[in-house]
Amino acid sequence: MTIPIASTLTRMPNLLRTQLSLSSLNRTNLDLFRINEQLSTGRAISRVSQDSVRAALITTLDSDLERADQLRRNLNVADSSLATIDQALGEATDLLLEAKSIGLEQVGSLTTDEERKALAQVVNSMITGLAGIANRTSQVGYVFAGSTPGGPAVEAFGSGYRYLGSGGGLLTDLGPAGDIPVTLGAGSVIGSASSRVQGTADLSPTLTDDTRLADLRGARGLGVALGFVEYTYDSGPARRVDVSGADTIADVADLVEADLRTLEGELGTTILGAGGVGVGESGLTIAIDPGAGGVRFLEVGEGTTARDLGLAGDPAFDFGPGNSNGLALDPELTWESPVTLAPGESLGRLRLSAGGRTAVVDLSSAETIGDVRRAIEATGVGVRVEINDARNGINVRYEVAGGVAGALSISEVTGEGGTASLLGIRTLDLGTSLAAFDDGRGVSVVSGVPDPETGQISAALNVDFDITLGDGTVLSIDLAPEDTTNVETLLAAINAQADTQLTAAGLPTTAFAAGLNDGANGIAFEQDAALGGSVSVTQRNNSQAARALGLLDGGYDATSGVYLGADAARVRVDNAFTHLIDLRDALLAGDEIGIGLATESLERDLDRVTEARGMVGGLSRRVQQETDVLENRKVLNESMRSELRDTDFAEAATKYALLQSQLQASLQVAATANSLSLLDFI
Repeated sequence: MTIPIASTLTRMPNLLRTQLSLSSLNRTNLDLFRINEQLSTGRAISRVSQDSVRAALITTLDSDLERADQLRRNLNVADSSLATIDQALGEATDLLLEAKSIGLEQVGSLTTDEERKALAQVVNSMITGLAGIANRTSQVGYVFAGSTPGGPAVEAFGSGYRYLGSGGGLLTDLGPAGDIPVTLGAGSVIGSASSRVQGTADLSPTLTDDTRLADLRGARGLGVALGFVEYTYDSGPARRVDVSGADTIADVADLVEADLRTLEGELGTTILGAGGVGVGESGLTIAIDPGAGGVRFLEVGEGTTARDLGLAGDPAFDFGPGNSNGLALDPELTWESPVTLAPGESLGRLRLSAGGRTAVVDLSSAETIGDVRRAIEATGVGVRVEINDARNGINVRYEVAGGVAGALSISEVTGEGGTASLLGIRTLDLGTSLAAFDDGRGVSVVSGVPDPETGQISAALNVDFDITLGDGTVLSIDLAPEDTTNVETLLAAINAQADTQLTAAGLPTTAFAAGLNDGANGIAFEQDAALGGSVSVTQRNNSQAARALGLLDGGYDATSGVYLGADAARVRVDNAFTHLIDLRDALLAGDEIGIGLATESLERDLDRVTEARGMVGGLSRRVQQETDVLENRKVLNESMRSELRDTDFAEAATKYALLQSQLQASLQVAATANSLSLLDFI
């Protein structure tokens, strides 16, 4: 048993006394070193081992402050970019106000042609100025180029301007506060691409071996979640198949068939019939031998793989001799999808007209949707083909803002099988909404007008236009608002009224028919050749319907006996460039109606610019608020970190002085104690 020796005892071995003195001096020196380190670095804690709890809190605060610094940089970028956008929109507002003023002054004025031509040059300079505004840049790039700010937003293209941006715009990260856009995309008044040519045909592809699982909506419409599936044969024990590594639907079929073949070997029986596990037009198929039992698929735990692949459903079902088809998997349209048409249909040629140029596109050799896109975009008329949001058809975007003559028209080539309609991209088709006619102003009709004397609704006063046939027969067309839903409802109303009036005139109903032209776009009125003469259209009761439908600008072809109206559903980009070009062209032509229409459009542009400026102003205010909040939070975090980490210099200096005194006293005591010897105690 060891008896400790008190350090206060003076009678002890010299070695023990020396060790105790050195230990005391070392502790004091270590404390002095730490205080000196705190004074020199300004930090009370420099290592985790000194205080793990405080060190953990300091690390958390350091992380928060670093994040705050990044957010502050993001806010600075957002503030700078929004300021650039606001300035650009302000300049655009001034420019459009000046253009609108010119238009208003010229409506009903006695200005000479030379003066209007001079004003047209002023408007032309405004168009150039707007192009410069549209290509304004900030720290992030071109602020009106959407999600692609690395390149210009617009470029001169033919006689117009093409928008090059894409996407809604870049967003800057503000953490929990959300994101703020720092660029504007195609929805802005300055840059926008037409959204008018929305594909109307369902081009959903059939399922093939090469269909990727990522391109399937799945039997539940929620995609395909890969994992494990289980199945039982003839109510036997469950077996598990791992399909997590599958890429295509054929991979799934191979994995399932391989396991079923293994089970056949284990049981010594035949389960699969001819064809085995395969891929049908809509889903997986499992052919079961006529003498075999049923195969039922199950989910593993909370998984959804079997249901997503159409192998299981609600209610549950078995694959058996009488049922080999799984549930439909609904493939999405991709650029690699084959062109799927009804039996007997095939693609031929279609015609694109835009910007004064016409191109005939031959799609007879197109095998995939990507082939269709490449062929159409290769025309160089300023269109872009995209797959729609529903992933079952295609849209054609026209990107060039220009005058009326530069509008886009997609039509058929006579006798080519209606290729544009098969793809659902003909700009004037049966399903085309009449709201798209007349440059988006729609078709208005005279309806419900009463007789001024009787107060009763007058049939004569509600006629919109007359169609005069070759033999002088007049067909009066009275359109109701419900007749102007789309081209199909319009033609049905015209034909119904024409049939009634032809019968009353003693003519067969086959003497006249309204339809669409097989070739160039336009509403076609065809009469029986026996009637002779030509067909003409006359406006009635100041109705704008005939004009808006393009019937007043049509012409009669004696060879075919067809009166073909003008294409009134051509596609134009709805932005400020288009309307400034319209104003310029109308001034050059001395067209007061055109000047008035362009001025109305510029008024809408001003409203949109005002809304955009309001949005940008709101975003700028939000940035400022977030900056203030961030600064306050940063100050608080820095204060807390300082209390935890930084040195209290007054306290440290006091301790340093005390430790120096302690060290001096320890040295003196040690010196005195070590000077004693055995003789001092005799």
